[in-house]
Amino acid sequence: MDLTRCTGTPRVEPGRRRGSASAQEVVAAHREDATGELFGITELCDEFGLTPRALRFYEDKGLLAPRRVNGTRVYTRRDRARLALILRSKAIGASLAEIKQYLDMYGRHGEGRQQQLKWVLQRTDAAIAELEQKRAHIEATLAELRLINDDVRDRLAAKSS
Repeated sequence: MDLTRCTGTPRVEPGRRRGSASAQEVVAAHREDATGELFGITELCDEFGLTPRALRFYEDKGLLAPRRVNGTRVYTRRDRARLALILRSKAIGASLAEIKQYLDMYGRHGEGRQQQLKWVLQRTDAAIAELEQKRAHIEATLAELRLINDDVRDRLAAKSS
C-alpha cells in the first residue's frame, strides 16, 4: 500500500467548514474516482466529532473494518461513508444490531441496495407512525394540563377577589 496517498484530507467545498458535509454527500463521495484516498483515525474523529474510543467500539461491533498499515488504522472512503450512515442511523434511533444488518445488506458491490432501500422504507414508516402516536399523546396531555391550569388559575383568582 502506498502511504504517500494517505493524505486524509477530505475535499471540502469553498465556504464550507470541515465536517459539515451531509451524510448523503459523504456516502456519494465514496464512489468518486479518487477512491484511493485514505483517512487516519484522528481525521475521522475530528470530522465526525467522535472519540477514537467510539470508532474502535464500532470496529468491535463489526460496523467498520479499517485496514492496518504498520499497526496504524487506515480508513477508506467506503469506511467514511459507512461511518456517516452509522451516525445518521443512530440519530433516528436505530440500534447497532439494526445498523449492522442494514450495512451488511449492501454487499461488496452494492448488489443489496434495493433490499436496503426497502428496509429503510419499512423502518422510517414505523418510526413516523410511532412519533405521530407520541405527538398525539403529548397534544392530549397538554390539552388536559391546560384545562387543569386554567381551572386552578380561576379558583385562585376567585379566592383573592
